[in-house]
Amino acid sequence: MTKPVNPQRKYIFWLIAGILAVAAAFALDNAVDGALDVTKAAALKSFADWCSKLGEGWVPAVVGVLFALAYLVGNHPKTAARIFFVALTCEFTGLAATILRVLFGRTRPNNLEFPQGFYGVWHDGHWIIGQYKFSSFPSGHAATVAGVAAAAWLLHRGWGAVFAVYALAVIWSRVALQCHHLSDVLASTVLSIAMAIWLKRILLPFTETQFSRLNRKLWKNRF
Repeated sequence: MTKPVNPQRKYIFWLIAGILAVAAAFALDNAVDGALDVTKAAALKSFADWCSKLGEGWVPAVVGVLFALAYLVGNHPKTAARIFFVALTCEFTGLAATILRVLFGRTRPNNLEFPQGFYGVWHDGHWIIGQYKFSSFPSGHAATVAGVAAAAWLLHRGWGAVFAVYALAVIWSRVALQCHHLSDVLASTVLSIAMAIWLKRILLPFTETQFSRLNRKLWKNRF
């Protein structure tokens, strides 16, 4: 009889593989960044801008909260809780990437003022925390949408596949607009998947419990 694989060990193996993939991606950054560049193609740039805007953190947050409320009012607390979990997960993954990119201080591909590299939080006698041109690694947009796709996939493969298409469109746009390198968005994806798996264990049960309580109170007051 085959011995089942320890989930924790499988998780660690996957995480190590993801980190190695990110490390390997640094060698491909220049080639991929140049190949996907659409900044000189008006139509493609416009489409990429639109995709990029859909990856801003407030978009899945607003959509998630509205749908969660709709399902809660419709007496479907479990579905409402799961939608809210997906929305909350992507906000956490986006926040984690934002904090990390501030600390790493990597130059963006479109930053021609400084040589490409990691500058940390201090450069040339000045703090560079929060400066756009030093906020490339990892990508906040990519982390947000990868968080949506990963969380949805863990709950429902079909919806996970749908949101994966959405995530890929946003991730492509960030590289195509020269806002991020390949390794930036890949690092965000690895980070988001790892966080989504961890948050499902901690956050989902809590969310389902709270929505169940809200649902009981809501329907109790109706009758």
